[in-house]
Amino acid sequence: MKYCIIFVLCLLSACGRGVPQDARIIVAGDSVMAWNRTAGGSVADGLRAGLGAPVGDVSLPSARIIGGIGPLNIPAQLEGLRPEWVILNGGANDLSANCNCSDCGAVLDRLISENGTQGAIPALVADLRARGSKVIWADYYTAPRYAGTACERPYQVLEDRLRRMAGSDAGVTLADMDDVFRADDLSLFASDRLHPSRKGSARIAGLIAPLLAR
Repeated sequence: MKYCIIFVLCLLSACGRGVPQDARIIVAGDSVMAWNRTAGGSVADGLRAGLGAPVGDVSLPSARIIGGIGPLNIPAQLEGLRPEWVILNGGANDLSANCNCSDCGAVLDRLISENGTQGAIPALVADLRARGSKVIWADYYTAPRYAGTACERPYQVLEDRLRRMAGSDAGVTLADMDDVFRADDLSLFASDRLHPSRKGSARIAGLIAPLLAR
């Protein structure tokens, strides 16, 4: 069983960790970033095409900020990497695994404190900044599956805290996917009404690309 787990992790790592040697930009995070990769339409693919530059991609579905083994842990995805830019997201799988759209305060606090200075997310961002990387944190859109439900509230709290974190460091930018997504536009979403369609992934890339010129 132990060797099966190691083999699966190796496969996940091989599928997720693609970093050209000359890449100045690396995308990390969970399935929102990784979705549509097999069709050549992920966020990293869109950035690569739009910028005409190499873009690394270490994102994987089911990845978490806290926990997760090997590349299913978002900080671990970025170990040993020192690009100029890191674009990442995370937290949804932590929330979905540890609270059911309610009583999420303890999980949110572990991810990021109310003032945006403590927790696993600020620690990861501080580590990346210490390596010399600038960080773009891509905050989640509202998916049709959860629009209008109690599940929206924890993500609004997460966004508010992320905004405070980004406001304290000029080298950290918050990109709000809700700026380019509408929950009632199903063309932006995959058939599960949760993950982005290829059009949705392209929208995320289009949101982020201008921020890389700062």
